[in-house]
Amino acid sequence: MQDNTQHEQSTWRSKLSALGPGILMASAAVGGSHIIMSTQAGAIYGWQLALIIILANLFKYPFFRFGVQYTLDTGNTLLEGYRQKGQLYLWVFFLLNIFATVINTAAVALASAAILAFVVKGTIPVPMLSLIVIAVSTGILLLGKYRMLDNLSKLIMIALTVTTVAAVLIALSRTGIQGVAPTDYISPSPWQLSALAFIVALMGWMPAPIEISAINSMWVVAKRRLTKVSYQDGIFDFNVGFIGTAILAIVFLALGALVQFGSGETVEMVGGKYIGQLINMYASTIGDWARGLIAFIAFMCMFGTTITVIDGYSRTNVESLRLLMNKKESRLSTLNIAITLASLSGLAIIFYFNNAVGPMLKFAMIASFVSTPVFAWLNLSLVLKGEHRVKGGLLWLSILGLIYLSAFTLLFIVHQAGWLS
Repeated sequence: MQDNTQHEQSTWRSKLSALGPGILMASAAVGGSHIIMSTQAGAIYGWQLALIIILANLFKYPFFRFGVQYTLDTGNTLLEGYRQKGQLYLWVFFLLNIFATVINTAAVALASAAILAFVVKGTIPVPMLSLIVIAVSTGILLLGKYRMLDNLSKLIMIALTVTTVAAVLIALSRTGIQGVAPTDYISPSPWQLSALAFIVALMGWMPAPIEISAINSMWVVAKRRLTKVSYQDGIFDFNVGFIGTAILAIVFLALGALVQFGSGETVEMVGGKYIGQLINMYASTIGDWARGLIAFIAFMCMFGTTITVIDGYSRTNVESLRLLMNKKESRLSTLNIAITLASLSGLAIIFYFNNAVGPMLKFAMIASFVSTPVFAWLNLSLVLKGEHRVKGGLLWLSILGLIYLSAFTLLFIVHQAGWLS
Protein backbone atom coordinates (compact mmCIF):
# COMPACT_ATOMS: atom_id res chain seq x y z
CA MET A 1 0.00 0.00 0.00
CA GLN A 2 1.65 3.22 -1.14
CA ASP A 3 1.54 6.26 1.10
CA ASN A 4 -0.85 8.92 -0.26
CA THR A 5 -0.26 11.63 2.33
CA GLN A 6 3.48 12.15 2.07
CA HIS A 7 3.17 15.00 -0.49
CA GLU A 8 0.83 17.13 1.63
CA GLN A 9 2.26 20.41 2.86
CA SER A 10 3.82 20.17 6.28
CA THR A 11 2.94 22.90 8.79
CA TRP A 12 3.59 23.31 12.50
CA ARG A 13 -0.03 22.41 13.13
CA SER A 14 0.29 19.18 11.11
CA LYS A 15 3.59 18.40 12.85
CA LEU A 16 2.02 18.75 16.30
CA SER A 17 -0.95 16.66 15.17
CA ALA A 18 1.42 13.90 14.04
CA LEU A 19 3.14 13.64 17.42
CA GLY A 20 2.41 10.31 19.08
CA PRO A 21 4.37 7.23 17.98
CA GLY A 22 7.73 8.92 18.59
CA ILE A 23 6.59 10.06 22.03
CA LEU A 24 5.42 6.51 22.81
CA MET A 25 8.82 5.22 21.74
CA ALA A 26 10.44 7.72 24.11
CA SER A 27 8.15 6.65 26.94
CA ALA A 28 9.03 3.00 26.35
CA ALA A 29 12.74 3.84 26.24
CA VAL A 30 13.23 5.85 29.42
CA GLY A 31 12.61 3.02 31.88
CA GLY A 32 15.36 0.44 32.23
CA SER A 33 17.93 2.13 30.00
CA HIS A 34 17.63 5.60 31.51
CA ILE A 35 16.59 5.69 35.14
CA ILE A 36 18.48 2.50 36.00
CA MET A 37 21.35 1.94 33.56
CA SER A 38 22.22 5.57 32.76
CA THR A 39 22.11 6.68 36.39
CA GLN A 40 24.14 3.62 37.46
CA ALA A 41 26.69 4.47 34.77
CA GLY A 42 26.98 7.98 36.20
CA ALA A 43 27.04 6.75 39.78
CA ILE A 44 29.86 4.25 39.16
CA TYR A 45 31.96 5.93 36.48
CA GLY A 46 30.97 9.60 36.62
CA TRP A 47 30.96 11.25 33.21
CA GLN A 48 33.25 8.67 31.57
CA LEU A 49 30.49 6.71 29.81
CA ALA A 50 28.81 9.79 28.36
CA LEU A 51 30.61 9.13 25.06
CA ILE A 52 29.38 5.51 24.97
CA ILE A 53 25.79 6.68 25.50
CA ILE A 54 26.13 9.33 22.77
CA LEU A 55 27.65 6.84 20.31
CA ALA A 56 25.00 4.19 21.06
CA ASN A 57 22.24 6.69 20.32
CA LEU A 58 24.01 8.09 17.26
CA PHE A 59 24.75 4.73 15.65
CA LYS A 60 21.31 3.26 16.42
CA TYR A 61 19.47 6.35 15.12
CA PRO A 62 19.37 5.27 11.44
CA PHE A 63 18.00 1.81 12.19
CA PHE A 64 15.17 3.07 14.37
CA ARG A 65 14.40 5.75 11.80
CA PHE A 66 14.35 3.22 8.94
CA GLY A 67 11.46 1.36 10.62
CA VAL A 68 9.36 4.54 10.62
CA GLN A 69 10.59 5.51 7.15
CA TYR A 70 9.60 2.12 5.69
CA THR A 71 6.11 2.29 7.18
CA LEU A 72 5.52 5.91 6.14
CA ASP A 73 6.67 5.07 2.60
CA THR A 74 4.84 1.80 2.05
CA GLY A 75 2.02 1.71 4.61
CA ASN A 76 3.34 -1.71 5.72
CA THR A 77 4.64 -2.52 9.17
CA LEU A 78 8.30 -3.39 9.69
CA LEU A 79 7.20 -6.95 10.49
CA GLU A 80 5.73 -7.30 7.00
CA GLY A 81 9.11 -6.22 5.69
CA TYR A 82 10.82 -8.90 7.76
CA ARG A 83 8.49 -11.54 6.33
CA GLN A 84 9.29 -10.41 2.79
CA LYS A 85 12.98 -10.93 3.58
CA GLY A 86 12.31 -14.44 4.87
CA GLN A 87 10.11 -16.30 7.36
CA LEU A 88 13.17 -17.19 9.45
CA TYR A 89 13.81 -13.55 10.34
CA LEU A 90 10.23 -13.13 11.49
CA TRP A 91 10.40 -16.33 13.55
CA VAL A 92 13.59 -15.16 15.28
CA PHE A 93 12.00 -11.78 15.99
CA PHE A 94 8.82 -13.39 17.30
CA LEU A 95 10.61 -15.75 19.69
CA LEU A 96 12.86 -12.97 21.04
CA ASN A 97 9.81 -10.74 21.35
CA ILE A 98 7.83 -13.30 23.37
CA PHE A 99 10.71 -13.63 25.83
CA ALA A 100 11.14 -9.86 26.01
CA THR A 101 7.39 -9.38 26.58
CA VAL A 102 7.35 -11.55 29.70
CA ILE A 103 10.64 -10.37 31.20
CA ASN A 104 10.26 -6.68 30.39
CA THR A 105 6.67 -6.51 31.65
CA ALA A 106 7.74 -8.08 34.95
CA ALA A 107 10.87 -5.92 35.25
CA VAL A 108 9.28 -2.52 34.61
CA ALA A 109 6.25 -3.31 36.78
CA LEU A 110 8.57 -4.40 39.61
CA ALA A 111 10.58 -1.19 39.27
CA SER A 112 7.38 0.87 39.39
CA ALA A 113 6.24 -1.06 42.45
CA ALA A 114 9.63 -0.57 44.14
CA ILE A 115 9.18 3.19 43.87
CA LEU A 116 5.67 2.98 45.31
CA ALA A 117 6.98 0.78 48.13
CA PHE A 118 9.53 3.47 48.91
CA VAL A 119 6.74 6.08 49.06
CA VAL A 120 4.38 4.00 51.25
CA LYS A 121 7.37 2.86 53.37
CA GLY A 122 6.84 -0.87 52.89
CA THR A 123 3.28 -1.04 54.24
CA ILE A 124 2.19 -2.92 51.11
CA PRO A 125 4.26 -5.83 49.71
CA VAL A 126 6.03 -5.13 46.40
CA PRO A 127 4.28 -8.00 44.54
CA MET A 128 0.88 -6.53 45.48
CA LEU A 129 1.99 -3.09 44.31
CA SER A 130 3.15 -4.70 41.05
CA LEU A 131 -0.32 -6.19 40.68
CA ILE A 132 -1.84 -2.72 41.09
CA VAL A 133 0.55 -1.16 38.55
CA ILE A 134 -0.11 -3.85 35.95
CA ALA A 135 -3.88 -3.83 36.59
CA VAL A 136 -4.08 -0.05 36.11
CA SER A 137 -1.86 -0.19 33.01
CA THR A 138 -3.94 -3.00 31.50
CA GLY A 139 -7.18 -1.17 32.31
CA ILE A 140 -5.94 1.97 30.54
CA LEU A 141 -5.05 -0.05 27.45
CA LEU A 142 -8.23 -2.14 27.33
CA LEU A 143 -10.57 0.79 27.96
CA GLY A 144 -8.74 3.63 26.24
CA LYS A 145 -7.06 1.88 23.32
CA TYR A 146 -4.46 3.76 21.26
CA ARG A 147 -6.03 7.22 21.60
CA MET A 148 -5.74 7.26 25.41
CA LEU A 149 -2.22 5.81 25.23
CA ASP A 150 -1.26 8.52 22.73
CA ASN A 151 -2.53 11.34 24.96
CA LEU A 152 -1.24 9.88 28.23
CA SER A 153 2.28 9.37 26.87
CA LYS A 154 2.55 13.06 25.97
CA LEU A 155 1.56 14.14 29.49
CA ILE A 156 4.02 11.67 31.06
CA MET A 157 6.93 12.75 28.85
CA ILE A 158 6.31 16.47 29.43
CA ALA A 159 6.18 15.96 33.22
CA LEU A 160 9.20 13.65 33.11
CA THR A 161 11.33 16.01 31.03
CA VAL A 162 10.54 19.13 33.05
CA THR A 163 11.10 17.50 36.45
CA THR A 164 14.26 15.62 35.41
CA VAL A 165 15.94 18.69 33.91
CA ALA A 166 14.91 20.76 36.96
CA ALA A 167 16.39 18.19 39.33
CA VAL A 168 19.73 18.11 37.48
CA LEU A 169 19.95 21.91 37.36
CA ILE A 170 19.30 22.10 41.10
CA ALA A 171 21.98 19.48 41.79
CA LEU A 172 24.43 21.27 39.49
CA SER A 173 23.87 24.57 41.25
CA ARG A 174 24.44 22.92 44.66
CA THR A 175 27.43 20.70 43.90
CA GLY A 176 28.97 21.94 40.64
CA ILE A 177 30.12 19.68 37.80
CA GLN A 178 32.31 17.70 40.22
CA GLY A 179 29.24 16.53 42.13
CA VAL A 180 29.75 15.11 45.61
CA ALA A 181 33.04 13.38 44.72
CA PRO A 182 36.08 14.73 46.64
CA THR A 183 38.78 16.36 44.49
CA ASP A 184 41.24 13.53 45.16
CA TYR A 185 38.73 10.76 44.35
CA ILE A 186 40.18 8.09 42.04
CA SER A 187 37.47 6.86 39.70
CA PRO A 188 37.14 3.22 38.61
CA SER A 189 37.85 2.82 34.90
CA PRO A 190 35.19 1.45 32.52
CA TRP A 191 37.87 0.85 29.87
CA GLN A 192 38.70 -2.70 30.91
CA LEU A 193 37.25 -6.10 30.01
CA SER A 194 35.69 -6.58 33.45
CA ALA A 195 33.32 -3.68 32.66
CA LEU A 196 32.37 -4.99 29.20
CA ALA A 197 29.18 -6.77 30.33
CA PHE A 198 27.90 -3.57 31.99
CA ILE A 199 28.67 -1.49 28.87
CA VAL A 200 26.97 -4.03 26.59
CA ALA A 201 23.87 -4.10 28.83
CA LEU A 202 23.87 -0.29 28.82
CA MET A 203 24.07 -0.14 25.02
CA GLY A 204 21.59 -3.00 24.56
CA TRP A 205 18.76 -0.82 25.79
CA MET A 206 20.14 2.54 24.72
CA PRO A 207 17.91 4.26 23.87
CA ALA A 208 15.72 1.15 23.60
CA PRO A 209 15.87 -2.51 22.51
CA ILE A 210 16.01 -2.90 18.72
CA GLU A 211 12.56 -4.54 18.73
CA ILE A 212 11.10 -1.14 19.66
CA SER A 213 11.72 -0.11 16.03
CA ALA A 214 9.12 -2.70 14.98
CA ILE A 215 6.80 -1.65 17.79
CA ASN A 216 7.12 1.98 16.71
CA SER A 217 6.19 0.93 13.20
CA MET A 218 2.97 -0.56 14.61
CA TRP A 219 2.22 2.68 16.48
CA VAL A 220 2.67 4.66 13.25
CA VAL A 221 0.01 2.48 11.59
CA ALA A 222 -2.32 2.95 14.61
CA LYS A 223 -1.76 6.73 14.55
CA ARG A 224 -2.60 6.90 10.85
CA ARG A 225 -5.96 5.31 11.56
CA LEU A 226 -6.77 8.35 13.72
CA THR A 227 -5.32 11.19 11.64
CA LYS A 228 -3.46 11.88 8.43
CA VAL A 229 0.31 11.82 8.89
CA SER A 230 2.58 12.86 6.01
CA TYR A 231 6.07 11.46 5.51
CA GLN A 232 7.71 14.69 6.69
CA ASP A 233 5.52 14.96 9.78
CA GLY A 234 6.05 11.30 10.65
CA ILE A 235 9.82 11.75 10.51
CA PHE A 236 9.48 14.91 12.64
CA ASP A 237 7.55 12.93 15.28
CA PHE A 238 10.24 10.24 15.27
CA ASN A 239 13.05 12.79 15.62
CA VAL A 240 11.34 14.49 18.55
CA GLY A 241 11.00 11.17 20.36
CA PHE A 242 14.43 9.73 19.55
CA ILE A 243 16.49 12.88 20.08
CA GLY A 244 14.52 13.61 23.24
CA THR A 245 15.39 10.21 24.70
CA ALA A 246 19.05 10.64 23.75
CA ILE A 247 19.20 13.94 25.63
CA LEU A 248 17.37 12.45 28.62
CA ALA A 249 19.91 9.60 28.73
CA ILE A 250 22.68 12.16 29.34
CA VAL A 251 20.48 13.97 31.89
CA PHE A 252 20.00 10.73 33.86
CA LEU A 253 23.74 10.03 33.61
CA ALA A 254 24.19 13.48 35.16
CA LEU A 255 21.87 12.51 38.04
CA GLY A 256 24.13 9.61 38.96
CA ALA A 257 27.34 11.56 38.36
CA LEU A 258 26.30 14.56 40.44
CA VAL A 259 24.59 12.73 43.30
CA GLN A 260 26.28 9.35 43.82
CA PHE A 261 29.62 9.27 42.03
CA GLY A 262 32.43 9.36 44.60
CA SER A 263 30.03 9.54 47.56
CA GLY A 264 31.51 6.44 49.19
CA GLU A 265 28.17 4.64 48.98
CA THR A 266 28.24 1.24 47.25
CA VAL A 267 25.99 1.39 44.20
CA GLU A 268 23.16 -1.16 44.29
CA MET A 269 23.00 -3.08 41.01
CA VAL A 270 19.47 -4.45 41.51
CA GLY A 271 17.03 -2.10 39.79
CA GLY A 272 14.42 -1.74 42.54
CA LYS A 273 16.99 -1.29 45.32
CA TYR A 274 18.95 1.13 43.18
CA ILE A 275 15.98 3.44 42.66
CA GLY A 276 15.40 3.66 46.41
CA GLN A 277 19.10 4.34 46.93
CA LEU A 278 19.07 7.07 44.29
CA ILE A 279 16.11 8.82 45.94
CA ASN A 280 17.80 8.70 49.36
CA MET A 281 21.16 9.90 48.07
CA TYR A 282 19.57 12.75 46.16
CA ALA A 283 17.61 13.88 49.20
CA SER A 284 20.76 13.85 51.34
CA THR A 285 22.62 15.94 48.74
CA ILE A 286 20.21 18.79 47.97
CA GLY A 287 17.66 18.49 50.77
CA ASP A 288 14.94 16.18 51.99
CA TRP A 289 12.34 18.20 50.11
CA ALA A 290 13.71 16.68 46.86
CA ARG A 291 12.70 13.16 47.88
CA GLY A 292 9.20 13.57 46.52
CA LEU A 293 10.47 15.16 43.31
CA ILE A 294 12.84 12.31 42.50
CA ALA A 295 10.26 9.70 43.49
CA PHE A 296 7.82 11.38 41.11
CA ILE A 297 10.38 11.40 38.28
CA ALA A 298 11.22 7.74 38.85
CA PHE A 299 7.62 6.61 39.02
CA MET A 300 6.56 8.58 35.93
CA CYS A 301 9.47 6.93 34.10
CA MET A 302 8.57 3.41 35.04
CA PHE A 303 4.78 3.71 34.91
CA GLY A 304 4.91 5.20 31.40
CA THR A 305 7.30 2.44 30.36
CA THR A 306 5.03 -0.25 31.84
CA ILE A 307 2.04 0.93 29.81
CA THR A 308 3.94 1.26 26.53
CA VAL A 309 5.80 -2.04 27.00
CA ILE A 310 2.57 -4.00 27.51
CA ASP A 311 0.89 -2.32 24.54
CA GLY A 312 3.84 -2.37 22.15
CA TYR A 313 5.00 -5.92 22.72
CA SER A 314 1.41 -7.19 22.56
CA ARG A 315 0.86 -5.48 19.21
CA THR A 316 4.00 -6.96 17.69
CA ASN A 317 3.23 -10.43 19.06
CA VAL A 318 -0.23 -10.37 17.49
CA GLU A 319 1.04 -9.03 14.18
CA SER A 320 3.98 -11.47 14.03
CA LEU A 321 1.69 -14.44 14.67
CA ARG A 322 -0.80 -13.20 12.08
CA LEU A 323 1.91 -12.92 9.43
CA LEU A 324 3.46 -16.28 10.30
CA MET A 325 0.05 -17.97 10.02
CA ASN A 326 -0.88 -16.04 6.82
CA LYS A 327 -4.09 -14.78 8.40
CA LYS A 328 -6.07 -11.69 7.46
CA GLU A 329 -5.98 -8.59 9.66
CA SER A 330 -6.36 -9.36 13.36
CA ARG A 331 -9.42 -8.33 15.33
CA LEU A 332 -9.24 -5.84 18.16
CA SER A 333 -10.27 -8.60 20.57
CA THR A 334 -7.08 -10.48 19.65
CA LEU A 335 -4.99 -7.51 20.75
CA ASN A 336 -6.97 -7.32 24.00
CA ILE A 337 -6.25 -11.01 24.66
CA ALA A 338 -2.53 -10.43 23.94
CA ILE A 339 -2.46 -7.46 26.34
CA THR A 340 -4.13 -9.57 29.03
CA LEU A 341 -1.72 -12.47 28.48
CA ALA A 342 1.31 -10.16 28.61
CA SER A 343 0.07 -8.72 31.90
CA LEU A 344 -0.65 -12.13 33.42
CA SER A 345 2.70 -13.57 32.31
CA GLY A 346 4.51 -10.61 33.86
CA LEU A 347 2.63 -11.12 37.11
CA ALA A 348 3.44 -14.84 37.08
CA ILE A 349 7.15 -14.02 36.89
CA ILE A 350 6.82 -11.50 39.72
CA PHE A 351 4.92 -13.82 42.06
CA TYR A 352 6.72 -17.10 41.32
CA PHE A 353 10.21 -16.15 40.05
CA ASN A 354 10.83 -12.85 41.82
CA ASN A 355 14.50 -13.51 42.54
CA ALA A 356 15.20 -14.37 38.90
CA VAL A 357 13.92 -11.08 37.42
CA GLY A 358 17.27 -9.29 37.78
CA PRO A 359 19.39 -11.94 36.00
CA MET A 360 16.72 -12.44 33.33
CA LEU A 361 16.53 -8.69 32.72
CA LYS A 362 20.29 -8.47 32.27
CA PHE A 363 20.11 -11.43 29.88
CA ALA A 364 17.33 -9.65 27.94
CA MET A 365 19.48 -6.51 27.65
CA ILE A 366 22.49 -8.48 26.40
CA ALA A 367 20.37 -10.59 24.00
CA SER A 368 18.89 -7.39 22.62
CA PHE A 369 22.35 -5.97 21.95
CA VAL A 370 23.71 -9.17 20.39
CA SER A 371 20.73 -9.36 18.00
CA THR A 372 20.89 -5.64 17.17
CA PRO A 373 23.28 -5.93 14.16
CA VAL A 374 21.00 -8.51 12.50
CA PHE A 375 17.82 -6.44 12.75
CA ALA A 376 19.74 -3.22 12.07
CA TRP A 377 20.86 -4.73 8.76
CA LEU A 378 17.30 -5.87 8.02
CA ASN A 379 15.91 -2.39 8.69
CA LEU A 380 18.55 -0.87 6.39
CA SER A 381 17.86 -3.39 3.61
CA LEU A 382 14.19 -2.36 3.56
CA VAL A 383 14.92 1.29 2.73
CA LEU A 384 17.51 0.87 -0.03
CA LYS A 385 14.83 1.53 -2.65
CA GLY A 386 11.69 3.63 -2.96
CA GLU A 387 11.02 7.36 -3.15
CA HIS A 388 12.70 8.06 0.21
CA ARG A 389 15.47 5.48 -0.10
CA VAL A 390 18.38 6.06 2.24
CA LYS A 391 21.40 7.79 0.73
CA GLY A 392 24.13 10.29 1.49
CA GLY A 393 25.18 10.97 5.07
CA LEU A 394 22.45 8.82 6.59
CA LEU A 395 23.59 5.81 4.54
CA TRP A 396 27.20 6.29 5.64
CA LEU A 397 26.10 6.71 9.26
CA SER A 398 24.17 3.43 9.05
CA ILE A 399 27.23 1.62 7.61
CA LEU A 400 29.42 3.00 10.40
CA GLY A 401 26.73 2.01 12.88
CA LEU A 402 26.67 -1.57 11.61
CA ILE A 403 30.46 -1.78 11.91
CA TYR A 404 30.43 -0.31 15.43
CA LEU A 405 27.59 -2.49 16.74
CA SER A 406 28.95 -5.65 15.10
CA ALA A 407 32.46 -5.04 16.47
CA PHE A 408 31.16 -4.59 20.01
CA THR A 409 28.99 -7.70 19.67
CA LEU A 410 31.93 -9.81 18.46
CA LEU A 411 34.14 -8.46 21.25
CA PHE A 412 31.52 -9.41 23.82
CA ILE A 413 31.00 -12.92 22.38
CA VAL A 414 34.76 -13.53 22.26
CA HIS A 415 35.10 -12.31 25.85
CA GLN A 416 32.20 -14.50 27.06
CA ALA A 417 33.74 -17.51 25.31
CA GLY A 418 36.85 -17.02 27.43
CA TRP A 419 39.16 -16.22 24.52
CA LEU A 420 39.99 -12.89 26.16
CA SER A 421 40.95 -12.51 29.80
